[in-house]
Amino acid sequence: MRSRIGSGPFRPGTGRLPPYLAGREEEQDLFLMLLADLDRGRPAPSEVILYGPRGNGKTALLGWVNQVASESTGVDVEEFTPSEFDSPAGLAELLLPAGWWKTVKPDEIGVRGITWRPGQRSAAPTPAQVLALRAARKPLVLLLDEAHTLDPKVGRSLLNAAQKVGKSAPFLLVLAGTPNLRDHLGTMGASFWNRSRKLRIGRLDERATADAIRKPLEAEDLTITDDALEHIVRDSHGYPFFVQLWGDAVWARVVAASRREIVSEDARACQAIFDRQRDDYYRDRFRELRKLQLLQPARAVAETFASHPVITDGELEAAIRRGFGEAAGDDEVAAAETEFHHLGFVWESGAMPEWEPGIPSLMDYMLRAVPAP
Repeated sequence: MRSRIGSGPFRPGTGRLPPYLAGREEEQDLFLMLLADLDRGRPAPSEVILYGPRGNGKTALLGWVNQVASESTGVDVEEFTPSEFDSPAGLAELLLPAGWWKTVKPDEIGVRGITWRPGQRSAAPTPAQVLALRAARKPLVLLLDEAHTLDPKVGRSLLNAAQKVGKSAPFLLVLAGTPNLRDHLGTMGASFWNRSRKLRIGRLDERATADAIRKPLEAEDLTITDDALEHIVRDSHGYPFFVQLWGDAVWARVVAASRREIVSEDARACQAIFDRQRDDYYRDRFRELRKLQLLQPARAVAETFASHPVITDGELEAAIRRGFGEAAGDDEVAAAETEFHHLGFVWESGAMPEWEPGIPSLMDYMLRAVPAP
């Protein structure tokens, strides 16, 4: 048995790459294909968008792409968030830092018309010039997380540059964001959403949830009984953040007892620990909804989901209207529906126009936490 001193194999935290990235095989296969094209100097066939509610593993998938791309000697990878730059010039400084210029050979100085260096007062190159220069020297992958917070003016420049450079150079832009990313990109007046490959990142199915628990444990020479695993799969609802919380809880318990097998008693004993951590997370969602004055509509939606695992557009609208009161205006109801979607409170079922809970247990929490009118 391996030594299990330390934090353990699970990573219950925002954006941390889990020990085993379960349920994303299709997405991983796509990225491996794109990286292979770049490694051969070929342009990527399209940009890629990852979108879905928080906690479903978009950032973790970007981390996996970064790791795999970095292992390729033929591909450079850069990963940023919009908070790191507030202008096209700021993006240029990130992509052409002083350390990068040290790799430029003397006969490359001034290549593509760029003589600017970080810290100079002269105008920085445009995103298109920067991306073209980087991709000309080595295939480039640019990963942009939290893209729903991208400043529209800066985003417009970046997206147009990506389209221009990506037509002929080995360059791939990947954006990741919450469900409102589509609307946000629309404010930039760009066709990026329509021309990109879109990957819907939602909750894991039961098989993937089980693998996300069992395989990291097996790597630590631990086993888990079927009934204990079924308990965790059922209670986590396939929500990746909760899966990691559960794994961390049962791992810590068996390590403390110096045992090699997790049994149903361990899962039951860890239930209270998990419930506290889950409800801490849900209190933040509660505060968001309260700030938006959407608690009663949220409760009404939760009541509807209590008897229907999937609801239609009409049923969602009716629930929101009931929560506001029948005097609610159409614009108020439509705005609330948009907020619920953007927050991931409700999520596209994959068979639009139908909706499912972003996290089913969040609906139970809202019924407990929000008093009935």
